[in-house]
Amino acid sequence: MKILLSLLLALVPCLASAAWAPHQYWEPAIKAFEASDRANPPPQGAVLFIGSSSIEHWKSVAADFPEVKVINRGFGGSELGDSTYFADRIVAPYHPRAIVLYAGDNDVFDGRSPREVRDELAAFVTKVRSEDPGVPIAFISIKPSMARKMLLPQIRQANALVRDYAAKHKGVTYLDTFTPMLGPDGQPQWKWFGPDGLHMNRSGYVLWISIIKPWVDAHAR
Repeated sequence: MKILLSLLLALVPCLASAAWAPHQYWEPAIKAFEASDRANPPPQGAVLFIGSSSIEHWKSVAADFPEVKVINRGFGGSELGDSTYFADRIVAPYHPRAIVLYAGDNDVFDGRSPREVRDELAAFVTKVRSEDPGVPIAFISIKPSMARKMLLPQIRQANALVRDYAAKHKGVTYLDTFTPMLGPDGQPQWKWFGPDGLHMNRSGYVLWISIIKPWVDAHAR
């Protein structure tokens, strides 16, 4: 019992640290971006794609938007608040012409409420516009994945709240990729996803491109 108690007490500082500094988990990824920026300075005035794994895995994003300069700053597993927290390091230095954001998927999975997702987006908009006032921001709707099918009601509500927020704020756009990814029965479809049912295959990205490209064309030239 004493040994068990000692082990639990030893864990308390670690648990406390995780509780007050959750963003620090992503520090290695952010430092890697900064090292890359020093070695190969990214272009100013590019379109910045930022967010969680659906952005990180989008390795062909530059080729998919050949008419514009593109920067990919996706870090897998991240939540909306992580992009906000690190915005001074992976948004502000680029002075992007426009921002395409995908996040919120992991927020819902980790138990955050739809209202918290909306509020986190508002915090992101406020922070990035404190550096670049008026920069256009597009939020890609949270996708209806097979792996998180049980969370569909929360995802629908989060998307609806974000859509309403965007409608009331100039230069913020809600891009609805959610609805076209549903089947005739209103449920997620395997055809957009890889074996894990969470990350998209090429067909999923082709669908996204068809919805995102008109917005990029309108705001990045």
